[in-house]
Amino acid sequence: MSATSTARSVRPPVARYIASRLGQALIVLWAAYTVSFIVLYALPSDPVALLAGGDASDITPEQLDALRVKYGLDRPLFVQYFVQLAGVLTGHLGVSISSGRPVTEVIGEAIPPTLQLAGFAFVIAVVFGGGLAVIATFVRGRSLSAFLLGLPPLGVAIPSFWFGLMLIQWFSFQVPIFPAMGDKSFAALVLPAITLALPTGAMIAQLLSKSLSTSLREPYIDTAWAKGGDRRRVHLRHALRNAALPAITITGLIVGQLLAGTVVTETVFSRPGIGRVTATAVQQQDIPVVQGVVLFAASAFVLANLAVDLVYPLLDPRIQLSAPSRRLRPGAADLTEATPVDDVSLESEEELETVR
Repeated sequence: MSATSTARSVRPPVARYIASRLGQALIVLWAAYTVSFIVLYALPSDPVALLAGGDASDITPEQLDALRVKYGLDRPLFVQYFVQLAGVLTGHLGVSISSGRPVTEVIGEAIPPTLQLAGFAFVIAVVFGGGLAVIATFVRGRSLSAFLLGLPPLGVAIPSFWFGLMLIQWFSFQVPIFPAMGDKSFAALVLPAITLALPTGAMIAQLLSKSLSTSLREPYIDTAWAKGGDRRRVHLRHALRNAALPAITITGLIVGQLLAGTVVTETVFSRPGIGRVTATAVQQQDIPVVQGVVLFAASAFVLANLAVDLVYPLLDPRIQLSAPSRRLRPGAADLTEATPVDDVSLESEEELETVR
């Protein structure tokens, strides 16, 4: 092969790509289980005292031994690890100490209201965060653009619990539009969803505005202008189409942030859900429930990232999972890898050479 030739590397087959991503997902879940087990059981502490309520002074040694036998804490630590791991693989996460119910049942009942809240918050974050980024990079006035671009960092910096309390004060007490707590109506979902969406929408706005600013300076934008595209079409159809792709890669971070935010939001607004279960389990030192919540959050994070890994090649044709090895003619660029996803068509080889 000559020095001026370029060979396309052979991509792994689709099945191997999917198997690799599934393997990585399983490793992350195993790591999440291992870390949570070490933090909750293996650190220098007395888990039996925690299970008994954190104060073992009024409990006899015989009662403590009975608790150790009941929850399997009398066995060696590595035996406990593998016994609980086998339970996780079979779908049994243990029994809640405070309620005596299976952990899977406790978490299962809390998932629907949390999904409802997180889903609504995600829509608000995407619409308003994405809209703010588009407007901030589209307006002509530098002062207005700088003001709009300064809002996302402010949204990230505002504490969620303070923002939620302010919303309750303004829109539940001073101007009674929305209820301050509960989950019996759609109106009760508005304020907690806005509270949960604030940091997520700010993060989306920051990333998308930066990506849009970068995309607007790319050569293919000059090509779009040269082909007669108006400002709105170039900004929304060409630049935004490419700038939105990096935002998709942070889906896992968004899911993690939404789940973490439910702990504060559901507590402030007295809503049932995973966040409320987590706060209660930590307060009551219910170790099996805490570990179950950790595994649920890790699973949600892993599934979101796995979905992005599998869907991203469909959204970006430059990424190919499987392609035959072939040689390009001398001097030719690999347009599949280098050209942004755009509908600025090049009708002929002569036009391609002109753009170069």
